[in-house]
Amino acid sequence: MSQIITVNIKLLPTKEQASILKNMSQSYVYTINTLVSEMVAEQKSTKKSSKDISADLPSAVKNQAIKDAKSVFKKVKKNKYKVVPMLKKPVCIWNNQNYSFDLTHISMPIMIDGKTTKTPIRALLADKDNRNLALLKHKLGTLRITKKANKWIAQIAVTIPTSEKTGIRVMGVDLGLKVPAVAVTDDGRARFIGNGRQNKFVRRTFKYKRKKLSKLKKLNAIRTLNDKEQRYMKGQDHKVSRAIVNFAEENKISVIRLEQLTNIRQTARTSRKNEKNLHNWSFYRLAQFIAYKANLVGIKVEFVNPAYTSQTCPKCSEKNKAQDRKYKCKCGFEKHRDLVGAMNIRYAPVIDGSSQSA
Repeated sequence: MSQIITVNIKLLPTKEQASILKNMSQSYVYTINTLVSEMVAEQKSTKKSSKDISADLPSAVKNQAIKDAKSVFKKVKKNKYKVVPMLKKPVCIWNNQNYSFDLTHISMPIMIDGKTTKTPIRALLADKDNRNLALLKHKLGTLRITKKANKWIAQIAVTIPTSEKTGIRVMGVDLGLKVPAVAVTDDGRARFIGNGRQNKFVRRTFKYKRKKLSKLKKLNAIRTLNDKEQRYMKGQDHKVSRAIVNFAEENKISVIRLEQLTNIRQTARTSRKNEKNLHNWSFYRLAQFIAYKANLVGIKVEFVNPAYTSQTCPKCSEKNKAQDRKYKCKCGFEKHRDLVGAMNIRYAPVIDGSSQSA
């Protein structure tokens, strides 16, 4: 078993290198769009090689562009030519035989004065816990360089071998807004993970700042703020998913169970003041983060039917509606509502396949 993940590395190119990368990225996307248009017009795959491409790109990069264009055309053909996508975001890709790296630089062939030259570009490969360096010891795939928020980023695909844990220890995880996640093991150990109130406060702060900038008609500042908010939300999802998987490892869990997230925005009950938070929170992304982090350490993730998980009494199976966050049953059972949800998720019917978009 194996899993492919993407390692993001910040690049620190010189002004000259940044200019070259910009030109190459634009040329790469233009080449793909041109090839796709030609293949669609002829309704057959191209037989062109790197020698037939006039773009100012190294031959290895031209070959990768041809490969990517064929991949796009295959999808267009499968869709019976109804939609022909046009790539817009500049990007450039090298295969795993055309780049190398050390502790401080990534080297790849780029165009300098019309000639292909393998050039080292400064990169922050080491992070605070050296996670990137540990991941880059595995089988490497393509190198993708793009620009995000005025920063150059190198994205390397890494194939990591995984092995499924033996045993049948199960942990249920209930995802929500007020409490981002509640995890309960099969022997009753529980953990509340994340701070919903803090997240809500941060979102309100961003909303207030956007409102002020909107009155001043500062559109670029609003876009920058939106990007900052999304990075915050993504960072919180990473922290919550990491804490969940760590808790599972501590308790020797072999299976994590989550609710099937299809249509959660349509089915979840929430107050008017929480409605915007519900529609802005990416439950699907959090579930995906949990799944890939769990897979890396050999823990299986299963998705279950969410029906009545927060209403059914784990002790007598009677259905009751919780009063705010407190769940109380006639049989005497009392718990936090999200804790009840996580307890029931442990043994809810498993749905085949993975979760769909929230």
